[in-house]
Formats: sequence, C-alpha cells, structure tokens
Amino acid sequence: MTRVLVSGGTGFVGRFIVEHLLASSYEVTVGGRSPPAASFFSQPAAHMPLCLDPDRNQIAAFDDVYCFVHAAFEHVEGRYRGGEGDDPAGFRRANLDGSVRLFEEARTAGVHRCIFLSSRAVYGRTSCPVLDEATNPEPDTLYGEVKLAAEDALKSLTAPGFVTTSLRVTGVYGPAGPGRRHKWSGLFADYLAGRPVRPRIGTEVHGDDVAHAVRLMLEADAAKVSGMVFNVSDVLMDNREILAVLQSATGCPHALPPAADPNGFREMSTDRLRALGWLPGGSERLAATIRELAEDVR
Repeated sequence: MTRVLVSGGTGFVGRFIVEHLLASSYEVTVGGRSPPAASFFSQPAAHMPLCLDPDRNQIAAFDDVYCFVHAAFEHVEGRYRGGEGDDPAGFRRANLDGSVRLFEEARTAGVHRCIFLSSRAVYGRTSCPVLDEATNPEPDTLYGEVKLAAEDALKSLTAPGFVTTSLRVTGVYGPAGPGRRHKWSGLFADYLAGRPVRPRIGTEVHGDDVAHAVRLMLEADAAKVSGMVFNVSDVLMDNREILAVLQSATGCPHALPPAADPNGFREMSTDRLRALGWLPGGSERLAATIRELAEDVR
C-alpha cells in the first residue's frame, strides 16, 4: 500500500484529498500542528506533526513516505488573497521558505513524488483571454507571488526519482468537514435573509475533483507530469446562478441578484489535465452540491 503524507490535510481542500485517497486505498498520513478529531475523516488516518517553519528540521516526518502532497498554507482565516494580514514577511517566510524546506527534506528523505497545491492567483492580471499553462504568470498579490515562487522552487528540485508537479487550483467548493462552514455559508445566509448580494463571477471546482487531479499526479507516468504545472478548474458561475439553484431548492421568495458581467473574466484551460483522464463534475455536480448544502438551511 502506497503511503502518502498530506500536509494541511484538515484544511478545507486538504480534507477532500485525504478522503479521496483513503477511498482509493492509499495509506494516508495527515501532516499538521495538531491531530484531527477522531470523527473528522470517514476512515482512520494517521497524524504526523508538521508545520511551515523553515528553521525546523522535520525530515523524520518523511520516513517511509512515498508521496508528499503539500496542501498546507498559513493565512488569515477566510482569506487567501490578502491572507498576509499585517505580517507580509511572516506570510512569505512560512508559506515560501517553510514550503521549500519541506520540499528539500522530502527529496533528501527519498520521497518519490511531490505535489504542490498552487493557485490560479499566479496568473494575476495577465491579459491573455484564456489562461493555459503556457501563459506568462503576472501575479498581482503577495499570495500569487508566493505560490509562483514555491512552484519554481519545487521544479528546480526535480530529479530522477523525485517527480514534482504543481496544480494551479481555482476556487474550490463542496461540503466542509464536521463543525466547519462551507465557502458559500455567508452567501446563502445573506440571500435567505433578504440582504443585498453583490454580483460576482468566478471559476469553481469541486474539492473531490481537485483530489482526483492529485491522485492522477500520483499515478501518472512520471514523464507526463514531472516538473510540470496543471490547471485545475471546472465551471464558470456567478452568484445569481448559484443562488438560483438555492432558490429552487428552498422556495425562498427573495429576488436574485443581478447577473455579473463576464467580460474581462478569463477562464482556465484544463486540456493538459483532461488529457490524463481528468473529468470533473461540471455544472451538474455544482447544482447537486448546492442542493445538498441547502438541506442544512431549510
């Protein structure tokens, strides 16, 4: 059985990765500051103390680990862009220097594959109409800068026997873990209470589809993924469309917000990932998930 260490495994996205790999018969160890509650995952998962500290030697965490999935990220709660708060130096030190230290230790320890969860934010304000992996990144936030620098650092460590890949993930949706709030909790609450909702448009992908992309990176021929980046995105959706599904599911009489202007918004090409067999759930999965989440607010 292949042993995978997932840093940030109790985070919103990390939990999907852990659950997906457990269901796919991987032996999963969750890396984080503190162990999850016994009921947090649907199956037992080991815990390994792990943190984003470039001064700490944590190479022992990689003993007998075949694959390392790095999904940990330190930020102000609920914020990625702007997640540095009033400490940009600490943000960079943890998320860039701390990540690079873990990448280096993983390679030294003999880990075979390393997958980094990067972000759409690396593209920034580039003028390309469609974002593919050949698009020149122009990050316009510290978050995007740090993600891109970590991508570059990981790629520089690529070597025979150490396969590296970065996944540029867009907005992730889906049910949160026990005791957690999903990403649309505030949006749903505002709409159901009749409060104004501002128009917004963005690309979305289900957390389990992100996890499937991670698993493909673990299982694909090394020559097809090593040293490469892959976009991970699915549907373009605005608040009006999301709330229309919620309205239908709940019978809420409140008017929907106006549609957002799609002009100028750049979608992500996922042709490179789809060529490896990735097939996300599309608008059908998104609508089904909204209906599922609506059960908790009826």
